[in-house]
Amino acid sequence: MTVDEFGKIKNAVLLKLKDLHPSLTYHSMGHTLDVLEQCIRIAGAEGITDEHEIFLLKVAALYHDTGFLLVYRQHEEEGCKIFLEDAHLFGLTEADQQKITRLIMVTQLPQTPMNIMEKIICDADLDYLGRDDFFEIADNLRREFLWYNIVADNTAWENLQYKFLMQHAYHTESSRLLREPIKQQHIARIRHDEVA
Repeated sequence: MTVDEFGKIKNAVLLKLKDLHPSLTYHSMGHTLDVLEQCIRIAGAEGITDEHEIFLLKVAALYHDTGFLLVYRQHEEEGCKIFLEDAHLFGLTEADQQKITRLIMVTQLPQTPMNIMEKIICDADLDYLGRDDFFEIADNLRREFLWYNIVADNTAWENLQYKFLMQHAYHTESSRLLREPIKQQHIARIRHDEVA
């Protein structure tokens, strides 16, 4: 696939994502674009050079949260359906379609990636946990979780977030080196704030 062909796919998906509900303050177009960017970055850091594999990863990143257009829970399955409805437009083989749907599904929590490509998209999806913009992005997720009654109040959110951070582990070596130390700083700060 050429850069131009990927551009057409990207534009088509972003056009769809403009219809995401405003209450999706975390699972937004911005999150999708961030995951796409992090997939490319992590793939490079992991030494992935196969252009076709990177293309499949990028398409999966674009589609991984499109299911939020239809449902909140089990959105990954809906995202696969949306992708498969579009796949014939891209001239993808059956094998490529299976790889992309697997990449979409593996972002479902808890993550259980089985190969390097799956590890990359999983780490890209939760990259923010080990970044300086963590608290800003986490607040977007807090507001979304309150809207959809995933948590009842801010205390429940804080407990859920702390538990999630404690259980989370990056899958790629590059993310462990780059993001894990900062994530541990966030955990320490949250723990300190709870005690204070």
